This record gives sequence, structure tokens and C-alpha cells, in this order.
Amino acid sequence: METLLSNDGTPLAYARAGTGPSLVLVHGSNLDHHSWDAVLPALQARWTVYALDRRGRGRSGDASAYAVEREFEDVAALVNAVPGPVVLVGHSFGGICALGAALLTRNVGKLIVYEPPLTPMESFGPVDIIPRLEALAREGRLAETLETFLRDIGGADEATVQAMKAQPQWNALVASAHTLAREGRVITDAWRHLARYAELTVPTLLMYGERSPPFCAQVAKDLQGVLPRSHITVLPGQAHFAMNEAPELFVREVLAFTGTER
Repeated sequence: METLLSNDGTPLAYARAGTGPSLVLVHGSNLDHHSWDAVLPALQARWTVYALDRRGRGRSGDASAYAVEREFEDVAALVNAVPGPVVLVGHSFGGICALGAALLTRNVGKLIVYEPPLTPMESFGPVDIIPRLEALAREGRLAETLETFLRDIGGADEATVQAMKAQPQWNALVASAHTLAREGRVITDAWRHLARYAELTVPTLLMYGERSPPFCAQVAKDLQGVLPRSHITVLPGQAHFAMNEAPELFVREVLAFTGTER
């Protein structure tokens, strides 16, 4: 892992692999850079891939106070530190971070976001989910915090949860489960500010899975309504974790959008 400092001095860790033009990957809630492992072999054959550990996870540091704007700055710091133009890819909450970062840098050539949760919290989770996550974390029940998040917000079924628990990085994800509620509080407000993205003029691919909750399609349509150069692609048969469950399909859409099919 390599590191760089964000604007506020927080150390950010990222993994670099491959050769070629720059592609930056931004993972979703309570994951880390390993969430991209299934698609990494195909991506690194065409790009130099930089997979970030977002603040508070993996080997990245954190700050005593949290603001999502610092996450935007984190992603922009990595994008600005590598050769451009960059293909910037964000999954879930990482999609929110990627969108915010793209407003802060001119080094993004193309932007790809998969199911950013820019919707009222009640669209995809019980109204009491944030207080429940906070209570579980306060009690030190971090594994239960993570499982509750995956099921009630991430839309993961039991098979997906069990598959994730079998992965070697599960314990690391549990250790960072305290970050989930703070991101949930961001989600409760972020959907109100879609108009800000009208400033983004980079070509943008908005992806969601055919089996994902209906709000994912609506978010893509809402974003397409404000992003002047955006395109929607639906991944057939997929849900929220398409890059893990259908890596070839996910990569194929990335290649098609970026014009790098071989």
C-alpha cells in the first residue's frame, strides 16, 4: 500500500496495480479497497489502477470530527496525485464521494458511479436504522452493526452476507463498522442537493442492477436529469454488488464506456 495526505493531513492508503492510463476506484460503505478484487485483474490489464481505502477504513487514517466534504477532498487528492485524465469509479457511498470529488478537480476524464444512495433514507432502510446502528456500535456489537447495515441498507441477502463473512477481510470490515451511522446521516441529506452536479461536464456512466431496489433506477434517472453528459446502463440480473457477483459484466460495461474494449 502507498499513502498520500489529504488536505486536512489525514493519511490515505491506496493500492496501485497495472500499467496504462489512470483509473481510481472508490469503495462503498464499510468496505475497503479489497471490494474491487474480483474486477482488478481485468482492470489492471488496461489501466494503472489506484484503489483507495477511504478514511476510517483499511490502512487509511481518520479525523476526530467527520464531514463528508473531507471525503470529497480525499478522492480529489488521489485523483490529482496521479497522471490524468483519470477514469474515476465509485460504488455506492463511494459514488457519492466520486461525484463530490469530480466537482473539485479537473483531472477526471470520465466518471462511473454504481448505485450512489442519493435518496431519502426511508427509500431503502427502516426509519430507525441510523439510531439502531449507532446504538449497536456504542455497545461494541460491531459485527451485528455491519450485518444489520448490509441487510437493511445494502439490500444484501443472506447468501451475500455469508459470502462476505467468509472473506479474509471480514474482520477488518467489522473493525470499521463504527463509520456506518455517520454515512447514513450524510445520506439523509445528500439527495436534496442533486442540482450541484449540473456543473459536472465530464462524460458520466450511471449504472445500477436490474435486481436492485426501485430507488436505484430513480436515482440514476434523477442524476441523468442534472448531469449534462450522462448515460444510464442497467446490469441484467444484478443487484448492489455486481462487481463481486458478475465481475466480467461489470468490467465489460466499464470498457465499453471508456472505449478500451479489446
